[in-house]
Amino acid sequence: MISRFAKSFFAIILAMLLLTLIAIVHPPSRAYMDPITGQLFGEGGVEGMLHQQIPNIPVVGGVEGGVIMSKLGNETAKAALGRATWKLLHTTTLRFPEHPTADERDALNSYFFLTSRLYPCGECAAEFQQLLKKFPPQTSSRRAAALWLCSVHNEVNKRLKKPEFDCANLDAEYDCGCGDEATSKNLPMTTARPPPSQIDPMDLERDTSKDDITGVGLIKGGR
Repeated sequence: MISRFAKSFFAIILAMLLLTLIAIVHPPSRAYMDPITGQLFGEGGVEGMLHQQIPNIPVVGGVEGGVIMSKLGNETAKAALGRATWKLLHTTTLRFPEHPTADERDALNSYFFLTSRLYPCGECAAEFQQLLKKFPPQTSSRRAAALWLCSVHNEVNKRLKKPEFDCANLDAEYDCGCGDEATSKNLPMTTARPPPSQIDPMDLERDTSKDDITGVGLIKGGR
């Protein structure tokens, strides 16, 4: 007759065999729960999510390239289009963030280059592309973007023999709808003026509201 000790021993061995078999068929999860926060860590939990691959965001193409539109022969339509576009571009830069993120700077930069491709006036778009090559967009701040665009606009005005804009009073010409947010405060100018021979048209620190030699205030130009 088997003793009580032998029965207990065989029962323990049988239980261990059963547990080993279950562990082989169903391996234990490495997940565990934080008793304080209740968050699940490990397989399928917070840590598992950190190792999941984030799907690649598609890169938008078409920013670089040549002019898409053909020549615009109607001079009346060309002039109206030009006035509307300058208003759009100037208002955009006047409302641009004063401290933009890298993404916002890239967006504005791409916007200018896309405009140079898709502008309905083909010959105008070609000129804008040349200006972008010569004077790359400045997007580090609202002030930099607004004054850069004003300088580019004045380059076009020079070719057309039109009066130049007073870049210090852009908000007076193009109402950005900023309300109490005074745009001119975001466009501070310095008083130091270099000799005329050393003036850089793209110098964003230059005080364009006054004559470089006499210091007399300039009359704001038209379109």
